[in-house]
Amino acid sequence: MTDYRRLIALILEELVAAGAVAPARCECHGFTYECCPERVRGVMDAGASRLGLHAHEGGVGDVASSIDHTLLKPDATADDIDTLCREAAEWTFATVCVNPTWVARAAARLRGTGVGVCSVVGFPLGATTPDVKQYEARRAIFDGATEIDMVLNVGALKSGDVRLVSDDIRAVVSACAERGVVSKVILETALLTDEEKVTACTLAKAAGADFVKTSTGFGPGGATAGDVALMRRVVGAEMGVKASGGVRDLQQVKAMVAAGATRIGASAGVRIVKESRGEMAPAGRASGY
Repeated sequence: MTDYRRLIALILEELVAAGAVAPARCECHGFTYECCPERVRGVMDAGASRLGLHAHEGGVGDVASSIDHTLLKPDATADDIDTLCREAAEWTFATVCVNPTWVARAAARLRGTGVGVCSVVGFPLGATTPDVKQYEARRAIFDGATEIDMVLNVGALKSGDVRLVSDDIRAVVSACAERGVVSKVILETALLTDEEKVTACTLAKAAGADFVKTSTGFGPGGATAGDVALMRRVVGAEMGVKASGGVRDLQQVKAMVAAGATRIGASAGVRIVKESRGEMAPAGRASGY
């Protein structure tokens, strides 16, 4: 049984470690516990100690192996998915990231290539119930998904409902753990305060998720180096951090990796890899392509 009071205590420890004052009796954050820290002041200072830890000397190493080659547009066609898979196999991306309806097709196209299939759950709003998300994850895994990116319940998080958010994440993580599938928790950081980001990361870590992820790409904003650094500081070295949403060129990839990202979600993966190999000019410069 989940010890929710312990989860709250862990969240408070992270908030205090991030630079908040000592807890005081209050319910302004929605928690029924002695937990009212001021807004986080030192998060970026704390996160800065992580800068560069995951960057390779002089660059970002094998860029392709850190990219989830992504196509989540609602109007994507079967031909589009086939093209995505061909590109992923050619450039040896970590995975393709597709909507659940395309998982079986992508898995068939990529069999034997070494490229995984990532799918999304509760996407893009995160507003379905834990049991529905768990079923969705199990079905995607049955169809061939090797990684699951779930959107947490943003509204519950902003309401301070730690129990529901925890149950929501654990439902999907447990389905992934049963089959040895990688689980990632999408925070949708552009909708959250720093305290809420800390809370979400702490709950994801406590639930046993493998990664935390910044964004869906369908929210009001995407990945930022500041958010990646904050997430890395909270989850530590043992979890992955995926930067996703608006990462379109090599310069942005380098910034995310320097801040602590270990995986990048991008629809511009081919361009990024070509740029890393000197086959394409950086964005904004003249190019023969």
